[in-house]
Amino acid sequence: MPTVLITGANRGIGLEFCRQLTARGDTVIAACREPSEALSALPVEIIDGIDVADDAAVARLAEALSGRAIDVLINNAGLLVPTGLDSLDFDVIRRQLEINSLGPLRVTAALRSTLSPGSKVAIITSRMGSITDNTSGGHYGYRMSKAAVNMAGKCLALDLAADGVAVVLLHPGWVRTDMTAHNGLIDTDESVAGLLSRIDGLTQAQSGTFWHTSGEALRW
Repeated sequence: MPTVLITGANRGIGLEFCRQLTARGDTVIAACREPSEALSALPVEIIDGIDVADDAAVARLAEALSGRAIDVLINNAGLLVPTGLDSLDFDVIRRQLEINSLGPLRVTAALRSTLSPGSKVAIITSRMGSITDNTSGGHYGYRMSKAAVNMAGKCLALDLAADGVAVVLLHPGWVRTDMTAHNGLIDTDESVAGLLSRIDGLTQAQSGTFWHTSGEALRW
């Protein structure tokens, strides 16, 4: 059974990853700041107190996993706070950059020793980080943070190629979760089913590419 580590696993997309992965028999390690009742009810290993923006917390995660092997690392933890030109809050923008951009890089680098040839790293990003796709502006913090993590993911794909580790950047769709105030076009079960199809099918030849949960290749 593959061992899968998911960050931001206590709710939304992360929680649904836990549900679908355990249902198919995978071993799941759920990293989060605080476990939810729904997460605690699942047959997963929970490592709590993990804020991906906190160096010390990520170091504790790495220590807890020392000597273990991770087949799939899903960098899912994220933050969305609207920031328009007329309501710029630079502290909020920095927080989104810390979580959305540096978080996946921080976690992946800290857990590099748990990855081996054939391991996969998935980064849950957003097409809102696509410069080509941006036709409406706004959401400065979120858009900038997702564009930055797209670059981080591409760099990771190149740097980890020699280790035989593939990296993929995934847009989950506009999903109805707490983060989106339950607005959206699809539910978490549909989104995660598509994301898992992309992860399961990931090959080294596709490493460093950007995909929609539906299977559509996305533009940078």
